[in-house]
Amino acid sequence: MMKLIDEFRRGWQGTSQPSLPFSLGFAISCVAVSTAARWCLSMIRPDVYFTPYFPAVFFATALGGYRIGIATAVVGGISGISLNFGDAPTDIARLVLLVIYAIVCGLTIWGVQHYRSVASKQREISKRLIREETYRKLVVDELQHRLKNKLSTIHAVLHQVLEDQPQIWASIDRRMRALSTTDDLIAKLDGRGCDIKDLLLSELGPYGHVRFSLNGDRLFLPDKLAVSLALIFHELATNAGKYGAFSAARGLLQVSWSVTDDRLNIVWDETEGPAVEAIGEAGFGSKLLQSALKPFDGRTDISFLNTGIHCTMQCRIPRS
Repeated sequence: MMKLIDEFRRGWQGTSQPSLPFSLGFAISCVAVSTAARWCLSMIRPDVYFTPYFPAVFFATALGGYRIGIATAVVGGISGISLNFGDAPTDIARLVLLVIYAIVCGLTIWGVQHYRSVASKQREISKRLIREETYRKLVVDELQHRLKNKLSTIHAVLHQVLEDQPQIWASIDRRMRALSTTDDLIAKLDGRGCDIKDLLLSELGPYGHVRFSLNGDRLFLPDKLAVSLALIFHELATNAGKYGAFSAARGLLQVSWSVTDDRLNIVWDETEGPAVEAIGEAGFGSKLLQSALKPFDGRTDISFLNTGIHCTMQCRIPRS
């Protein structure tokens, strides 16, 4: 029985075609059961000729394909015409019912075959996507490995060149470590997720813990949202180090977040930083800030104040 169920499932899904003897045997069994059901119904209504054969056509097609389904439909039609379980003659009414039976069987066979075709295409698409995703991960891992090696090389060269200039080296060293930490964090977040506070500490820590404050409860971020926010935080922190609060001696940063229903609200507020005199044309960073949260029904709003950047982020937290 389990073998029959498994064969039917694979035939219905189109993953494999059962053997011809098995398919024919199953179709004959379906016709026999339908004929027995018709005989039982004839005790109540002797004019039921073709209705019991509809399930036989459906199941035979689902298991063995459209050829077996057509054969079953033909045998069912012949049985409905030739076998009499009463004294009703073969009249014009039975011939009309035969035509209706043929039309319904044709639609049934087409519908099952169409479903099998669509299911087969979907499986092929899924397999191709899995292969492409595996290849993408392989390429990303290789690129991350090469990038890490290049950063290490650049870090070592700069350290050797700036060995007699400790102040300049300390500034460069901090930023390069922040960049490397972010790259490592994004690689780890893929498929995992993390707490928002750990994400911010990893990104902002190299700038000095006294330069920022974090306000909010512990909140676990699903992997895709965590990666998007990691990119945003890195862009904002880099800008703060170049032009904003972290570039000034007294500059401070406050990041706060809260959750309302399934909506996450984040406020990035820089103070005591240099005033923004002119805003240039939108570059990659600006486009990243505007688009990173769109997959989560979110948005990012940035205000350039005299004391630094004020940024608000809103998005939906996906169900993990």
